[in-house]
Amino acid sequence: MKCDVCQEAKATVFFSQLVEGKMQKVNLCPSCAEDKGVTDPTGFSLADSLEGMGVEETTPTEIAPGELVCDACGFTQSDFKKTGRFGCAECYRVFHEGLEGLLEAMHKNTEHRGKIPAHYEATRAHHERMEELRECLETAVRNEEFEEAARLRDEIARLGAENAAAETSGSGTESKS
Repeated sequence: MKCDVCQEAKATVFFSQLVEGKMQKVNLCPSCAEDKGVTDPTGFSLADSLEGMGVEETTPTEIAPGELVCDACGFTQSDFKKTGRFGCAECYRVFHEGLEGLLEAMHKNTEHRGKIPAHYEATRAHHERMEELRECLETAVRNEEFEEAARLRDEIARLGAENAAAETSGSGTESKS
């Protein structure tokens, strides 16, 4: 694909922008991209670059048969593959089918889980275990399985004492600055 400005060099910089509700696409070679200020970290406005170029001069994107196209902005699957970005919010709805697998491959999950502190994970696991043991204790008492109930009671007491000791020793290790 040739540069939309010089019509000579190979385009390697691709931009899409909505201007007054219409998708404007510009394909630039590295030299023209630098001349237009595309490499300027302070920002780049495609509308400013199109000014004086004549929007009619931009080459329309060819749409392959059966290719999905966003009705809102005209973005195609090829545009997404080329840029790695969508043209508008509606694109997420239009191209949703392929997104889940792509996100899972990139991020190992499709839901943001975030990070939790290690001490919280241990505390949460302790509380879950204690709740599980209490439920088992209730069931054992209800079924008159008193030996099992006594074992569970002792286990709950042991875990409670261990947790209390860990919290006491943990609070004394914090340094005061």
